[in-house]
Amino acid sequence: MRVFGVAGHSGMGKTTLLEKLIPEISSRGLIVSLIKHSHKNIDIDRPGKDSYRLRESGCKEVLLLGNDRWALMHELRGSEEPSLQELLSRMQNCDLVLIEGFKQGGFPKLEVWRASLEKKPLWPQLIGTIAIASDKKISGVGIAELDLGDVPTIANFVLKNALPIMEV
Repeated sequence: MRVFGVAGHSGMGKTTLLEKLIPEISSRGLIVSLIKHSHKNIDIDRPGKDSYRLRESGCKEVLLLGNDRWALMHELRGSEEPSLQELLSRMQNCDLVLIEGFKQGGFPKLEVWRASLEKKPLWPQLIGTIAIASDKKISGVGIAELDLGDVPTIANFVLKNALPIMEV
C-alpha cells in the first residue's frame, strides 16, 4: 500500500477533486481506499436505529453489516484520536490510500487552493506539501503547480509521489 494526501482549507474543493481522482486512478486498474479526517464531530449512524442505540449503550465498537457494505464504528469516549499509522493498519489491502485531512502528517500531500476564496495557501507551513493544485497560476510557489482541472496529470503526480505506508 502507498499513501498520498490531499489537504486545504475548508471549501476549497478537496472532496470534489477526490471524487474525480478516485475513478481516474481506479480506471488504471488500481484499488483505492480513503481515510478522511475531520475536525468536526461525525456520526455515520442515525438516532433511533438499533446500531445507534447499541453504540450509545456503551459499546466500544459496533460493526454494522448490510447488503451492500459494512462499517465499523469505534467510540473514542474521551481517548486520544488514533494515529494515522494505527488507522492505516486497519485498512484492507489496496494499492493506494488517499488521505483527506491529517494536515500535520509528514506524508506527501497536495494542497487544493482556489484563488477566488481569498485565503492564503497553507503550503508554506503545511508539512509534507509537495504540490499545489489550483484554478489559477500562482507565481513563486517553489513547489509543483498543477491545474486543478487536469485530473489525469494530478493522478500521474499522485501515483509517482505516493509513499509506501512503512515510510509514513
